[in-house]
Amino acid sequence: MALRLFLDSAHPADWQQWLPSGLFHGITTNPTLLRRAGLTCGSATLESLCRQAVELGCRELHLQAWGADSVTLEQRGRWLAGLAPEVVVKVPISCAGAAAAQALIRDGLPLTLTACYGVPQVLVAAVLGARYVAPYLGRISDSGLDGEAEVRAMQASLRGLGSTTRLLVASLRDTASLGRLTAAGLDTFTISASMAAALLTNSQTEHAARAFERDALDAGGDGPR
Repeated sequence: MALRLFLDSAHPADWQQWLPSGLFHGITTNPTLLRRAGLTCGSATLESLCRQAVELGCRELHLQAWGADSVTLEQRGRWLAGLAPEVVVKVPISCAGAAAAQALIRDGLPLTLTACYGVPQVLVAAVLGARYVAPYLGRISDSGLDGEAEVRAMQASLRGLGSTTRLLVASLRDTASLGRLTAAGLDTFTISASMAAALLTNSQTEHAARAFERDALDAGGDGPR
């Protein structure tokens, strides 16, 4: 599969900056990101965010359902899915989340099971037929495990099963881990706006670009502006 990147942000300003770049397939959000952006999970806010994302060319907007039980998660998931064809519903990979996911997937709604911390949870996502399952790389490492080894094992399990579920690696904290995991065959990630900027930041490249500019001017460059 081709590399697929998502922008992990609920800030429309980030969307406006990065979606036109062509780097991102879509956007991932959750209630925590909304709170950090000073936004609510209210219907008017989510409807507005959905319109903005679609207008910017977002191909998939991952919006997370919330609720303490499977019935509430399912109801809110259906409502979120109805906002736009581009919406992918997210639910936590818990007992309540799995029950809601089963009902939503059965009715053909695209779904991401999120907050994944281990291979057994990936197997649940594969059995249910989720479009994505999202492990939290950084947080797995924080728990004392080798986060990169864990997500590689998750990917190997999906491939061994021949599953169509994609591993959507979240909670990345540096571009080096992104490079190592792509070299290991992982292909779907969600990254912050700051990490997106880091992908395009290299002091040697910037030095070379400035030298090219000087040399072009010295050589009489006068092309169209």
